[in-house]
Amino acid sequence: MNTTKLSSKGQVIIPKPLRLAHNWDVGQELIVVDFGDGVLLKPKTVFVVTDIENVASCLKYGGKAISIEDMELAIKKGIGEKYQ
Repeated sequence: MNTTKLSSKGQVIIPKPLRLAHNWDVGQELIVVDFGDGVLLKPKTVFVVTDIENVASCLKYGGKAISIEDMELAIKKGIGEKYQ
């Protein structure tokens, strides 16, 4: 079992075997989750950088193209139906 101490500044040293096991290096950002009787440290994950082509390409549409005006009318109709 690995142990550590809380410093006067509220800092905790994560034992080296755990840092190595989780591939946590200097500067690793961690999320702290409070469980009442303890805390969980989880690595903060960074979203992969994407561009519009990567995102939009997953939204294939095979129907007839419609105009912005048609889209706005459909939205107004939907809002009207929801709040009547």
